[in-house]
Amino acid sequence: RLTPQHIQRLLPSRLRSAHKGDHGHVLVIGGDHGMSGAVRLAAEAAARTGSGLTSVATRSAHAAFLSSVRPELMCHGVEHAQDLHALLHHASVIAIGPGLGQSGWARELFAAVLETHLPLVVDADALNLLALEPATRDNWVLTPHPGEAARLLGCTTADIQMDRFKAVQELQQRYGGVCILKGAGTVICSAQQPIAVCDAGNPGMASGGMGDVITGVIAGLLAQK
Repeated sequence: RLTPQHIQRLLPSRLRSAHKGDHGHVLVIGGDHGMSGAVRLAAEAAARTGSGLTSVATRSAHAAFLSSVRPELMCHGVEHAQDLHALLHHASVIAIGPGLGQSGWARELFAAVLETHLPLVVDADALNLLALEPATRDNWVLTPHPGEAARLLGCTTADIQMDRFKAVQELQQRYGGVCILKGAGTVICSAQQPIAVCDAGNPGMASGGMGDVITGVIAGLLAQK
């Protein structure tokens, strides 16, 4: 069971001389047409969590608007995978999935991201795309809710909820990295550590966009190592 004391040891104080280059660069990818809010929530969360720099790759129609409401985010219009190359070169962590959708555009961007060796946070529709074409890697964090977990394992949501510890272990064994099965009593599994339980959530988190925020928080922490 995760406690505040345990978590505090993992979050050291910053040096007084710290600058933005010390704290990583998160690239958030998502926000297909009509879903710009999801990618904004994730990117804003990464920035608030302390990412040194935070960029957004989204539909061109959204980029200028997002920059105007959140000028601390560097927003780029991306219509094809080739438009991602320069952004991937500068990023230290990628978060992909918020508002991504499952269109040809989404599939193209997700495929390009899988070709990199950068640490990833994979959420939302990126998880649904992963369920269609499973892959394994050690340096990603998967953040499914029970429905997404069921698609990843080819079972029902009821199966997941019947034994959440077993489900998160199966997810980790099948996909690698760190798996975070969200819910009332979030369970976290990696190959190197015992399963951890986070009981700090509350029913107020049962709201659209909360998963996008969690994705950004995790990416922001990863960027700071």
